[in-house]
Amino acid sequence: MRQPKFIFITGGVLSSLGKGLAAASIAALMESRGLRVTLQKLDPYINVDPGTMNPFQHGEVFVTDDGAETDLDLGHYERFTHARMSKKNNFTSGSIYYSVITKERRGDYLGGTVQVIPHVTDEIKSCIRGAVEDYDVIIVEIGGTVGDIESLPFLEAIRQFRNDVGRENVLYIHVTLVPFLKTSGEVKTKPTQHSVKELRSIGIQPDILLCRTEKVLSAEIKAKIAHFCNVEPDGVITAQDVECIYEAPLRFHQEGLDEKILRLLNIWTRAPILDPWREMVRKLKEPEYEVRIAIVGKYIELTESYKSLNEALVHGGGAHNTRVLLDYVDSENVEKEGGEALIEGADGILIPGGFGQRGVEGKIKAIKYARENKVPFLGICLGMQLATVEFARNIAGLEKAHSMEFDKHTPYPVIYLMREWFDYKNNQVIRRDESSDFGGTMRLGAYPCVLEPNSFAYEAYQRSEISERHRHRYEFNNDFREILAKNGLRFSGLSPDKNLVEIIEIPDHPWFLGCQFHPEFKSRPMEPHPIFKAFVGKCLEQAREKRPEDFKKECEC
Repeated sequence: MRQPKFIFITGGVLSSLGKGLAAASIAALMESRGLRVTLQKLDPYINVDPGTMNPFQHGEVFVTDDGAETDLDLGHYERFTHARMSKKNNFTSGSIYYSVITKERRGDYLGGTVQVIPHVTDEIKSCIRGAVEDYDVIIVEIGGTVGDIESLPFLEAIRQFRNDVGRENVLYIHVTLVPFLKTSGEVKTKPTQHSVKELRSIGIQPDILLCRTEKVLSAEIKAKIAHFCNVEPDGVITAQDVECIYEAPLRFHQEGLDEKILRLLNIWTRAPILDPWREMVRKLKEPEYEVRIAIVGKYIELTESYKSLNEALVHGGGAHNTRVLLDYVDSENVEKEGGEALIEGADGILIPGGFGQRGVEGKIKAIKYARENKVPFLGICLGMQLATVEFARNIAGLEKAHSMEFDKHTPYPVIYLMREWFDYKNNQVIRRDESSDFGGTMRLGAYPCVLEPNSFAYEAYQRSEISERHRHRYEFNNDFREILAKNGLRFSGLSPDKNLVEIIEIPDHPWFLGCQFHPEFKSRPMEPHPIFKAFVGKCLEQAREKRPEDFKKECEC
């Protein structure tokens, strides 16, 4: 196995500077030159994984094919590259310490004193090496901010790593902030200087600085930063705010970032192939049409809670040369005020996944509005389950139908906690125990699904067998399949043994589909997910019918 090159990305000054996007963009540039790339995220929080963390605090939980619940940055990694993430691509302080303590209890350390150095740092380095396989470049993002106490073991581990694998095989990139003060009309480099000083104090000298800023940095400012931070002037890169996140690799290429990385790591490659990126960005920035989609949920305050979903809708719009405008509608407000006032102007309605009782009846009202007014509808995970509840109540006559997640005493539990299912990946039946760890009661990762011919789903995918990623505890209750089918609900996607309902549809509707899985996790900007492509396409048709004046130019052409 050849020796891969490692790029470690750290961040300073403050959080949310875009380390994940920077890592993904660098990976995209390396791929464009023909290199095989993978990425890792090392998070300093003590939670074992983000699976049970509040979306308000942490944002979206991204799910991989093998069932890992990971940081949302892994979604960026997959969307920007051909790499596919797994359990070995995301580690937290919690998972690291859990592994170390397990080994100590097992006697692996032969009774020795277990310490942060070397035991914890060795465990971190072991996790990094576990991602090696047959890659040319491994990009490792360190979560948090330099100076945080909980980040220190990770920073110490990557400091040691250069000595372990050779200086020529490791590169340190530091993402920092160069703020622009409007009152004085100038950019300030002091936050970057202090951030790099903090990093150097623990033994890491960054090779490249990505300076997040509103303005393009002048040669003079770059030279000043380079002088005070002990980096080469061409190692100071402007990471300017962009209108479309998929512009980032192109901007970095213009700044010469990929050339600088290759030179420092002594890698010879072909010239980058970036025309597909340029064309994709052009389509997203200069669309011909617009549609408005209402996302009815309870985490509307933070769009990070629906990061993959938002991006999948953008991808679906790009496939139709259409800008997708998203209206985030609080389901609690729909519950109080009704659906018409809040979602009347939408060309499509989407109910995303989620957990908890809050706002459920508002989501059901929104679903009823979409069904009765023939508005294109997409329900994902909980959205599919609540669409089943709405149909059972208002079409099948099961007035008090509900999910047992929200009403354990409902006489019509159309959605329930299924005790067991067949794990098609491992060829075994899994039985759930409600007393187990919170995350252990979920169906996680990729599962196969067989599609019904002549359905919305089959029309979207154009094939009969698919595989999609899941993250849920409750399932459709097969005891109600017959009565709901008699009343017109179509079960267009089932597990191979026909025991699990994966997709429901209403055939006499322009486009009404609910899926138990999360299609947004597999959508890519240059490969839009079939369901989002179909959904946005139907929303565009709806917009043409409602606002024909907006499409006159198209008709005249």
